[in-house]
Formats: sequence, C-alpha cells, structure tokens
Amino acid sequence: MTTDVEWPRAFKGGFVQGHHAVGAYWTEQWSEISPHVEPVAFHPEEGGRILVEVHQVVRDLAGTVLADEHVAHRFTLAGGLIQKMEVCAPQSPGPDA
Repeated sequence: MTTDVEWPRAFKGGFVQGHHAVGAYWTEQWSEISPHVEPVAFHPEEGGRILVEVHQVVRDLAGTVLADEHVAHRFTLAGGLIQKMEVCAPQSPGPDA
C-alpha cells in the first residue's frame, strides 16, 4: 500500500487517505463489526486497476448477520502497490440473482 493510498469507509461512508488513516479505520471498523470477504472473480482493467468480485458477510460483534451480499472492490495499483480502493457493483450477477 502506498503512503498516499485512498480507501473507502464502506461501513460509514466517505474515504480516508494515507497509510496511518487506513490502519485507524480498520481498527475502528473491526471494533464494531466482523466482516468476512471472499474473492470469487478477478477482472483486470486498464490503467493499472483490477476489479475483484467478492462475497461479503458482515456480522455485528454478537454474530448477527448485518449483510450477506456480492459486491466488487476495484483496486488501482501503482508500482505494484495499492494506491486506491473503491467499492462498486460486481460485473456479473451473484448466484442469487
């Protein structure tokens, strides 16, 4: 991850910028929810990007499922490091579509 990385605050909205801000966001997020994300497909894109379709299950800390869905994470790479991550719709419909 580059020092000028931009990362979505998918759980609360907006973005954070910088390596330390991303770490702080992850710490905050995992103190409130328990996400599990499993990659299901990879789609190389132009401009040093890759779209990763994932199945994500988000639980509260008591184990109650808050979300069970297919989404996509688009990563922009620079010099072999993640520069930006975005959450977006998957290219292909999930198995329940």
